[in-house]
Amino acid sequence: MNVKGKYKRQDINLAFWLILPTLLAIGITAFYPLGQTIYDSFFKWSLRPGFQREFVGFQNYINLFKDQRFLSALWNTIYFTIFSVLIEFILGLATALVLNADFKLRGLVRAAVLIPWAIPTAVSSQMWKWMYNDQYGVISLMLYNIGLLEPGTPILGTPGLAMAAIIAVDVWKTTPFVALLLLAGLQTISTELYEAARIDGAGLWKQFTSITLPILRPTIGVTLIFRTLDALRVFDVVYIMTQGAVGTETLAVYNRSLLMDNIFSPRGLFGYGSALSVVIFLIIGVFTIIYMRSLNIKLD
Repeated sequence: MNVKGKYKRQDINLAFWLILPTLLAIGITAFYPLGQTIYDSFFKWSLRPGFQREFVGFQNYINLFKDQRFLSALWNTIYFTIFSVLIEFILGLATALVLNADFKLRGLVRAAVLIPWAIPTAVSSQMWKWMYNDQYGVISLMLYNIGLLEPGTPILGTPGLAMAAIIAVDVWKTTPFVALLLLAGLQTISTELYEAARIDGAGLWKQFTSITLPILRPTIGVTLIFRTLDALRVFDVVYIMTQGAVGTETLAVYNRSLLMDNIFSPRGLFGYGSALSVVIFLIIGVFTIIYMRSLNIKLD
């Protein structure tokens, strides 16, 4: 018994020394910047030469929730997250079901579906920005011709339309990723279950609700977590297409403005921007906990 305990302690020690480099890397690249950001959020300061750092406690957080620009960015972020994730999930599930079927050239079709996801976001956003151009954009001209828009209407310059256009770009790019995750879950479902259901007289809808959805539930949970947390910190597609104008500014875009555009500001907004970074982190953390508890996802 003592011999077993000795080897067990040796295994624990070996495991600790093996993962120590990883823990140090995570601490340096993740936890230290996070801790520094939290610390900075309690001060009024900037990188302006001669600016005196001033401790303000929770004042930055109090001012943040009085900031109409912050509240507007928060609403835009939630709006973007709800609609983009919902549409991507519905289309991704439908795509995954089609790709899971047995047909000729299935492998080629699966590879082709992933092309939008493989294109860098900066490239796809700029491409769609050109297609939305009110003078020569393909999508704008198509909407003009079918009468959905008045000729010359700037899609990315019109409140409401701009956010819808950005959501469409995100859906186009990210739906393949959602489909890929759900397809991986579908591959684990045994065909024998469907054969038994057909013998019992169950139709396609009954098979979907009684077999597919229940077994796919953990995969759906992971997929929704990935996409929701990614959508909550959306930045690149919004910044490239509108830079946050006409009611499209999200929390990440506003945060970039506070931290980068005001880095040498005499108003000392760097601490204010740090407070916003902490709030974004907390929002993402809350959504993670809610998802994990509601979907009963365990880490062990």
